[in-house]
Amino acid sequence: MSIWSSSRYRPDSDQHHDDGDGPQARSIYQQDYDRLVFSSPVRRLANKTQVWPMDVNDGVRSRLTHSYEVANLARSIGARIAPVVQEYDKALEVEHAIQPLLLAAGLSHDLGNPPFGHQGEAAIGNWFDRRKSWIFTDEREGGEKIRTECQVPENFWPEFTQFDGNPQTLRLLVTLQTHGARRGLDLSASTLAASLKYSRSVDGNAIGAQGKKFGYFESERSVVEWIRVTTGLREGERHPLTWVMEACDDIAYSILDVEDLLKKGLLSPEDVLIILKRVTGLTGNSTIEKIAADFQKVDSTDRRAEIRRDVKVQFIRARTIAALIDVAVNAFKTHAKSIMDRTHQVGLMENDPLCGALKEIARSYGFVHPTVLRAEAEGATAMDTVMTEMWAAIANRKKSEDLWSNRIGARSRYVFSLISPNYVEAAVDAGLKAGPAGTMRYRELRLLTDMMSGMTDGFLMKLAADLKELPRVAGA
Repeated sequence: MSIWSSSRYRPDSDQHHDDGDGPQARSIYQQDYDRLVFSSPVRRLANKTQVWPMDVNDGVRSRLTHSYEVANLARSIGARIAPVVQEYDKALEVEHAIQPLLLAAGLSHDLGNPPFGHQGEAAIGNWFDRRKSWIFTDEREGGEKIRTECQVPENFWPEFTQFDGNPQTLRLLVTLQTHGARRGLDLSASTLAASLKYSRSVDGNAIGAQGKKFGYFESERSVVEWIRVTTGLREGERHPLTWVMEACDDIAYSILDVEDLLKKGLLSPEDVLIILKRVTGLTGNSTIEKIAADFQKVDSTDRRAEIRRDVKVQFIRARTIAALIDVAVNAFKTHAKSIMDRTHQVGLMENDPLCGALKEIARSYGFVHPTVLRAEAEGATAMDTVMTEMWAAIANRKKSEDLWSNRIGARSRYVFSLISPNYVEAAVDAGLKAGPAGTMRYRELRLLTDMMSGMTDGFLMKLAADLKELPRVAGA
C-alpha cells in the first residue's frame, strides 16, 4: 500500500501487470502518460472551449492547449519539489515517477469537460433539473409508468442536476475508453489518485479544497475504493501531487487566459500593466516592476509597434509564470508535512494576490465579453436540443430491459446510431452492479451524460443544426 503504487485495476486478480513493457524501458507512470497522449478524449480537447468558443484565431487556446500547458507547468514544478518529496520516500525517482505522474494528471484534468466548458456543465444540470419530477423515476414525461425498480435515489440526483466535468474525467479514464478487458485506459492507481482533484462522492463528506465538489460518480465507486485500498488514501484525502496539478491549472488559466485577451486585441500590454499596478493594489510588486522595466527596454528599440507589442506579451507571460511557479513551489515546501501526511486543506495558490489579480482580469474582460456570452448562449440552446433528442433515442426502444434493443421510430434510430457503442456497452455492463449504479434509469442517464460530455463544441453545434433541419413525421 503506497501513494506511489504502480498497480493497475484487476478486480479478478491480485497480480500486478506491466503489459509487457518492463521498467527498464518505461516506468508504469510513463506508460500512463503515453496512453493519455494517444487517446481520443485528449484529441477531442482540441475542439473544446477554454474561454473563447470556436474562435477563428488559431493562436487562441483550446482546452487541449490549456491541458498541455498545465502538464508542462506541473512537470517543471515537479522537478523543483522532488527533493522535498524524496525526503518522505528515498527510493522515489524524479524522472520515472514524479514528473510523468504530474504530466499525466495535468493532461487529463479536463477530459470530462462537456462542450462550452462550465456553461456546458450548467446546461446539462439545468436540463435534468427542469425534468426532476419524472426523469429520476420509472415514468415517462406525463406520468406513464414504463418499468419497475429503476428509480434513482434522491441523494444521487445532484450527479445529474449539478453535473460536473471532474467525476466525468475519472469515468473516462476507468470506464468509457475501449479496452480489451473493459478497464478504460487501464492507468495505475497512483496516476488515477493524482488525477482525482475532489475526493468525495456526491453523498460523502470532505473539508477544504478537496471537498468543494464531488469527485466521482456512484458508477465508479468500486474503482475509487480500489484506489484507496491500493494507495492508502481515504475519502477527503488528496494525493500529494494533486495539489501541484491544481496549482498549475490556476497558473495556466490566470496567466494564459489573459494572454488570449491580448492576442485578440481586447487589451493592450500596457492595459494589463496599469490594471495590475493600480486597480489591484500591487504597486511595488517585484514582478510587476520587472515587467515595467521590460516594457521600457522594448520601447527604446526601433522595432515596429506591432512587434514591440508581441514582445511585451511574451514578457508578461514569462515574468508572471516564473513568479507564480515560485509561489507554488514555496507553498509546497512550506506545507510539505501536511501535504505528505494528507491533512492539508488549502490550495497552493489560494490568496496569492498576483494570481488573483490575473484571474480577475480574465473574468472582467474575457468571460463576460459579448462574443463569449453569445457563443455560450448558442451552445446552451444546442445542448438542450441535442439532450432532448438523445434522451428520446435512449428511452424509445422496443425492449425496456435491453439497451441495445431496436429503437422505436426512424428519428430515434438515427439519433441512437450516433451514440458511441462503447458508451452503450459501459451502460449495459453496469447492469451487473449492485445498488443505484446498476438500476436501469441510472444507467440510461449516465449514458446520456456520457454522450453529451464527450461531444466537442463543433460536433454539438453541427448536430443541433442537423436535427433542427430533420423533418418530423408523426409516429417516426
